[in-house]
Amino acid sequence: MRMRFAVGVMALASCVGASVPRASAQVAETMMPEQSAAKAKQVLNQLIDAMGGQAYLNTRETDCTGRLAQFEHNGDLSGYTNFRDYWHLPDKNRTEYEVKGAKGGLLGVLIGQIPFKGGTIIEMYNGDEGWTMDKSGVSEQPATNVTDFKEQTKRDMDNVLRFRLKEEGMLFRYGGQDLVDMKPVEWVELVDREDRTFRLAVLQSSHLLARSVVITRDETTRERTEEVTAYGNYHLQGSVMAPLQVERKRDGRRLFQAFFDTCSFDQHFPADFFTKASLEKKYEESFSKKDREKAAKQKEKEERNN
Repeated sequence: MRMRFAVGVMALASCVGASVPRASAQVAETMMPEQSAAKAKQVLNQLIDAMGGQAYLNTRETDCTGRLAQFEHNGDLSGYTNFRDYWHLPDKNRTEYEVKGAKGGLLGVLIGQIPFKGGTIIEMYNGDEGWTMDKSGVSEQPATNVTDFKEQTKRDMDNVLRFRLKEEGMLFRYGGQDLVDMKPVEWVELVDREDRTFRLAVLQSSHLLARSVVITRDETTRERTEEVTAYGNYHLQGSVMAPLQVERKRDGRRLFQAFFDTCSFDQHFPADFFTKASLEKKYEESFSKKDREKAAKQKEKEERNN
């Protein structure tokens, strides 16, 4: 399970379309394991300091607004949706989408290809639970969605940097210098106890994160999955640096692209903010009694038909 540490830095660079200078590769590969781990931790400490140091590490609540790109199945851009994303780290998330009325794309995923006149759609997760609020009411998230969310929290770079670096069994390796988008970076590689491999490209000039690569394998099929996330347009938000442009691809297919307008930290959300009860209250405020009754009848009809 630790064989990935024997893989050369050239292989590391090939997954993101960049070549590693030979001298840098040789230096990184000839380091003793203890030296490599110490150098990796040094680069990570520089990254954390650049993000805000202790203020970044102590952050638990985030509130960001922006635009989320919608992609068709073929990867083409189909439009943008305004959204607001709330986190109570590490595993509570609430995302509210402003919907103007459409069918397909992101909305099709959220409302099951049901025509929608407009309003707010909310997806929420709280540890082992999850819910969706749309025009038909508040419903439980499918178990697969909750499982996917929990997996994503383990891959999330903010959670990795804030909580996971001190986990027992986490291995560190320095990957040498490189160019990413024509900018000099230093690579750090981590492997956790469940054999996830994390590769972080840290800008040499600012020590901020330019790119992360997360590699996993299916336990049954051993099929390899690679997620690449690019970070840009950093701005100081209070005492914490935040990337206001984030794009993610999985095995080359675009999954996510967000352009944030603002982010604020530690806003102290209400105690029930990430609960089902808060969504039910929001639903009553967002839809008239007539709309709610109509939606309930439609839902009952669909359940009978199924």
